[in-house]
Amino acid sequence: MQQAPATLFAITAGLAAAAAWAAQGPAPSPMTASLPAQGYLAPAELPDAASLLTPPPAPESADLARDRAAEQRALALRGSPRWELARRDADLWSPEATGALSCAAGRTIGPATTPRLDALLRKTAADLGRVSAGVKQRYDRDRPFEGNGQPTCTPEMEPGLRGNGSYPSGHATIGYGWALIVADLLPVRRAALLARGRAFADSRRVCNVHFRSDVAAGMALAEPVVARLRRAAAFRADLAAARAELAAAPTRPSSCGAEQSALALTRKDPA
Repeated sequence: MQQAPATLFAITAGLAAAAAWAAQGPAPSPMTASLPAQGYLAPAELPDAASLLTPPPAPESADLARDRAAEQRALALRGSPRWELARRDADLWSPEATGALSCAAGRTIGPATTPRLDALLRKTAADLGRVSAGVKQRYDRDRPFEGNGQPTCTPEMEPGLRGNGSYPSGHATIGYGWALIVADLLPVRRAALLARGRAFADSRRVCNVHFRSDVAAGMALAEPVVARLRRAAAFRADLAAARAELAAAPTRPSSCGAEQSALALTRKDPA
């Protein structure tokens, strides 16, 4: 994976995106500042995340206890194949990023094999990633690694994540949103794609950068964003072009066995 992190958090096209967003809505997080400057939706067209989500778990609550238990299970995975997959799933920027759904799709997704779909997914990352900006600022929840002092699967990203709200997970919104979009293109693979989208989201817990409830909240925002994307004429046109392209894409990536073995380590983890 290419190194996206501290460099992209601080420089690149994200600076222009930050200025534009600051003029129209909540300031972007380090992650969203390095996403594409423009998605398919205007800021005013995004769902109101604050009205869709409850607050993060309260101190001493049963939900917080479940978060803490899930945090400990994640820490036990450090160095495992599932930990390595979580590291790869943290990548939203490199040419390999959209390929996370290749095994579930049964098609090799990426800029070389499915350039139109790759471009569409990267553009939707702006919409999916920015929907939670205001809620993150409102709750300003510390991330797991800030409290437990343990490593994350992406240490190079930690400087940009410190002080950036943990609730909800923007990565989870993007990963699950991408799965919903590709499932629209391949309904016969829908179950596998949504399962991979949930696992992509849960990689943030495995990585020690988000709590279980952060991930669930991030996923909950994906569906209303994708619903609004489906009504956008430009998105529908790009989706139609991507559908034909995906049907002709190469089948069955070679690394799927390793991915399935890694995912099996958390498949029965309690929700």
